Amino acid sequence: MAAGDFRLCDIVLDDSVGRSTPDVEHERAVAIFDLVEENSFCPIGHDGGPYRLSISVAGPRLVFAITTQEGGEVATHILSLTPFRRIIKDYFLICESYYEAIRSSTPSQIEAIDMGRRGVHNEGSETLQDRLKGKIEVDFDTARRLFTLVSVLYWKG
Repeated sequence: MAAGDFRLCDIVLDDSVGRSTPDVEHERAVAIFDLVEENSFCPIGHDGGPYRLSISVAGPRLVFAITTQEGGEVATHILSLTPFRRIIKDYFLICESYYEAIRSSTPSQIEAIDMGRRGVHNEGSETLQDRLKGKIEVDFDTARRLFTLVSVLYWKG
């Protein structure tokens, strides 16, 4: 299989939980755009895509429903949100501080908050990679963008 076969061609988020703030919606849009442009997504045991990924929250669970580009079912993985709760809460608190800092703080203060934001984001990305282990292989950049989308869904839900 060519490396391009193990990639996402489309991402759909469950919009039934509604929309969030403009800043959060911007993060969502950028993450989806960046994911479609460049990603590494390999469902374990499948011959190749490209893939469509639908992400939703069902109660205390995160649902990753994967199909081929043509709509053929590949797999559905259901993950507990428990390991993500603290990280997502920390991530949104620091994001709120970051957005506020952009409006009123010095460049050095913004940079310090952004470093903390990236650190928490990296922790969430690593947690997501660990939770997907044995189900879906993703590189770190793909995990970062997926964590952004998980955070947006969780926070809205």
